[in-house]
Formats: sequence, C-alpha cells, structure tokens
Amino acid sequence: MKHKLVPVAAALLTALASGQVAAESATDVISDGWEVHGYGSMNYRMVEGETIDTEYGKPDYKSAGTHGKSTNQVEFVVKKHTEHQNGVWSDFVVRSEFGNGNSYAYTSSGSQKENTKAQFEVKETFVEIGGLPYLGDDTSIWAGQRYLNRAAGLLSGEFWKQSSGVGAGIQTKLGGNTAGIAVVSADPDAGKAEPNDERSTLTSLDFYYYGVEALGGRFDFDLKLMSQANQESDSDSGIGAAITYNRDYYGLDGWTQTAIAYGEGIAQNRGVNFGGWSGGNDDAQSLFITSYGVLNITDKLQMGSELTYIGALDQLFGAEDLKRYLIAVRPSYKVNDNLRLEMTASYGHEEGKDGYWKRTGDAVESDIYNLELASAFTVNADYFGRPQIKPYVSYVKADDQASADIIGIKSGDNDVVVGVHTEIWF
Repeated sequence: MKHKLVPVAAALLTALASGQVAAESATDVISDGWEVHGYGSMNYRMVEGETIDTEYGKPDYKSAGTHGKSTNQVEFVVKKHTEHQNGVWSDFVVRSEFGNGNSYAYTSSGSQKENTKAQFEVKETFVEIGGLPYLGDDTSIWAGQRYLNRAAGLLSGEFWKQSSGVGAGIQTKLGGNTAGIAVVSADPDAGKAEPNDERSTLTSLDFYYYGVEALGGRFDFDLKLMSQANQESDSDSGIGAAITYNRDYYGLDGWTQTAIAYGEGIAQNRGVNFGGWSGGNDDAQSLFITSYGVLNITDKLQMGSELTYIGALDQLFGAEDLKRYLIAVRPSYKVNDNLRLEMTASYGHEEGKDGYWKRTGDAVESDIYNLELASAFTVNADYFGRPQIKPYVSYVKADDQASADIIGIKSGDNDVVVGVHTEIWF
C-alpha cells in the first residue's frame, strides 16, 4: 500500500523545482539582538566648603585637571542590530544623556528640574543600513541625528572634531580605506525662537577618507564645506579641513594621535568641529594643532600627554591675533592590579591683541598652572581601567588677579580643589 504522504512530498518537490516555493526568504532575520553601552561621571568637588561651577578654563585649553562641571552626568547608548539572510544588516542607535553641565549637588527633597540646564535629552537617534545588494557589502547608508566622526584631546577632554546634528550619509570602502560623504544640519537658535521665526540653520557637507597607511602610521583626511541660512552681516559660509596621523608614541611603545586643522568663516572653530556653536565672520581664520597619546614606559608606569595650539590667522571668535596653547602630562603608576596613582601637570597660555573682548593690561595675557594628585581605586589599574573612584587634590594658579577672575578662581590668584571623581564606561 502506497503511503499517503508520498504524493504530498512529490508535489512539494515539483513546486520547489519550479520556483513556486522559496526554501528560505532573502529577507528572513537570522540574527537580532540588543547592545547597551554607557558612560557615567560623578564629580564631587569643593573649594573652601562650597561646590563650584567653574571649569578653570579647561574648555579653552587653559587647564587639564579634573575640572568637569557635572556632578552626575549619565549617558546610555542602546543599539538594536539585525542581520538578514541576504547579508543586509541594520542598526538602530539611541544615545540618551542626563546632567551634562549641571554642577549643583542635589538632595532627595527637590527635583533636578528646578535647574533647567542639562535635563534628560536624546543626543543621538539614527538608523544605519548596510550590505544592500545594489550598493555592495562594504557600503552603508544612515540618516537621523548623530555625532559623526568624533575625536577629543586626551587630557583637555575637548572634542576638536565632530559633526553634531541631523542629517544623512553614505560610507564605503575604497582601496581598503573608509570613505564617506554626509550632510549634517544644526540650528543654533533651537529653543530660543518661535517655531515660525526665520532660522539661521547651519549645514556642513562632509567628505572624509580614513585609514591611509604611510610613514609608519595611518592618516585620516577630513573636508567640511559649511553654510548658514539667513545671514546678512556675518559670514554665511566656511571651509574646514584636517589631517590626522595615528601611530605609536613618537617611535616608542604606546599610541599617539596628531592632527592639524584649518578653518575659516563659520568653520573657524577648529575647522572640523561642526555643530550649533559654529559661526563666524569673513575675517575669521584659524589654525589648530594637537598631539596626544599614552606612553607605556614600564609594566607599571604609563604617561599620558597632550600638546594643543589654536590661534587666529586673522580673527578667531571675534578677537584679533588670539592664541591659546596647552602643555599637559599625566604620569600614572600601577601600585597593584586595583590601585593607580596619578599626577597631572598642565600649563595653559592665552594672548591676543590689546582690547580683545574688552581686555586691557594684565587681562590681555594669561598663564594658568595646574597641579593635581590623585589615587584611583579601580577594577583594573591600567591607564584606561574603569570603573574607578578617584579622590584628588587639584591646585590651580593664575599669573595675576585679572587672569584668575577670567577663569573663575575664588580665592585670590589660586584655588585648592578637593574632590572625588567617579567614572565608568562600558
């Protein structure tokens, strides 16, 4: 007796052979999952029994100690990654942040919303899709709000390169290197004007080519063409360019990142640092040079360093002949696997033509000295070992009273800051 399933199986095989039934759809999901990353910085610091708001000129390359404002900055990045049978993949990324720039020490009885600065915010939200068959395996496209191609100084902590805003882009491989084009826009008057008011929208057209191997290292190239809407008196355009060189620590064991950037017009702010803060006039023109990294001296001793210069070739931020530079080092000694001792020393200098920002006399030129001692209790005593709890004492001194007033020193020409900085990233 013939089994009753045989005709069914025969019909199915016939259908498969004729293409009427697909054994597996190209769009079937074969991998789907979530990743959670984050950052936390909790800085408890006091001067003569008072919490403080000042950063001692750190954003302007005047000091390099533990001088961030935030008492409780928290950041989470959530990513949903999906892969499909035909090789197409997608990422949905959301970055949220709370407390960045809020220096108050809050208690349980009050809402932090009493201070309208630095509340819960969504900083990034974008979708990236790659592996599309008509674009190729090495090409992806993205759209949304993001921080594109960020880079920051090691000890200053300042982001000198990024495109922060809403936009879209495409990235691919050319000759084994990464190449991309993106357009990003930001509104400097966001939240300050009525919805139907004329907007001064900033836009950056980004071109980048990363990973070119030469001279014992790797070169990255950036070019940004910027424009701004509804500008009559100030400049409405700008160009910024940068070359970044990544290699070991100047021929020794470790790593360095060295960059030179040029900016003019609305790209005056380090050339490739685009966001709602961009803008300038026709005379704005600047040069930015930075080099930072970590030297592995022995198994226990490491040293971080940063040299940074930014100066006007004509005007910078409305000031003629403005110049700033920072020299900073941070040796770090591993006492054992879970304890690290640190010292940070920095010297920051600023000068400009007499009268810039209404400065005269001693205020025209400033020198800031910073010396900090710290011990880091950590799960891993490497230079970048986190999480860690770091008690520290930081001594900040200005060369005169005028310079001290500019950076917010409370006690004459010097302050002693006592604090505990807690940090984690994952």
